[in-house]
Amino acid sequence: MKIRSISFILALIMALGCLIGCSKANNNNASMTTDPDNTPPDDNYVLKAGTLKGPTGMGMAKIVTDNNASSDPKYSFEFFGAPEDITAKLISGNLDVAAVPVNLAAVINKKTNGEYVIAAINTLGVLHIVEKGSTLTSISDLSGKTLHATGQASTPEYMLNFILEKNDLKDKVTVVWHTEHSELATLVAAGEVDYAMLPEPHVTSAILKNNELRAAIDLTAEWDKVSEGDAVQGCLVVSKKALTNHKSSVLNFLDDYKASVDFVNNNIPEAAQMIAELGIVGAAKAAENAIPRCNIVFIEGDEMVKSLNEFYGVLYNANPASIGGKLPDDSLYFKR
Repeated sequence: MKIRSISFILALIMALGCLIGCSKANNNNASMTTDPDNTPPDDNYVLKAGTLKGPTGMGMAKIVTDNNASSDPKYSFEFFGAPEDITAKLISGNLDVAAVPVNLAAVINKKTNGEYVIAAINTLGVLHIVEKGSTLTSISDLSGKTLHATGQASTPEYMLNFILEKNDLKDKVTVVWHTEHSELATLVAAGEVDYAMLPEPHVTSAILKNNELRAAIDLTAEWDKVSEGDAVQGCLVVSKKALTNHKSSVLNFLDDYKASVDFVNNNIPEAAQMIAELGIVGAAKAAENAIPRCNIVFIEGDEMVKSLNEFYGVLYNANPASIGGKLPDDSLYFKR
């Protein structure tokens, strides 16, 4: 009788042990499916990156070139010719990181319910006033003149209006707006327009066609004279999904991008060749001449937030819809 009781107790203990073991196994399996860190290793994930062509994408030249030459690429890249094309790609969630204009970044953040956040500033001001001759020695020399420009109802118009207003020139300069940068660059190169506000690389394009032209006024420098913050034109946005599932890949990308920016600024002829070969700018000579006037940078952290908040304040006062209808808060930014 005692032996049978002991056997029963041992059997019961073994059964309980099996139940506990099964419970632990089930808990472990549940942990594997719900743990956000249980994703494919970052070194197996190819981060999807995109950029607009032109100055917004010029800082990427080195990282793209090195990645494309690698036998084990860490990233895939797409280049876009128009803001609406990259916007569609972002709204559909098909890019992990992208270089876009700062006003578009704020709009995308709102349209995706905060899915994309800004990780770094990559381009400061790229706007210049071009003229044939040397009549413009300061911004005040625009008084009484007609200025042809591109970028109406977008950041270039709001920047120009802010600068003119701060210099008491708002009602003293007649502005004629053109739709296409390339069209206006052609007109000024042909001598049909005396004064034109253009972004790079179209400034360089016009000057290469007519060596009597010059970049007379740097509107980034003029902005600095009348504003507390930087003239911020482009930035890098990152998806929260990528930050959650592949954070180390995102951080590696930011480091590689910063190194790429440094390379572009310090190795201009070689970088210009890369930029042309990638189709970011049409010709190496144009890229080489444009790089020094493109203000390609890598600014992150508190400095990024401060500069963007001040710039967004100017855009909001000019047209709230240009940044999605409201001033951004800290949720717009990613700081590592």
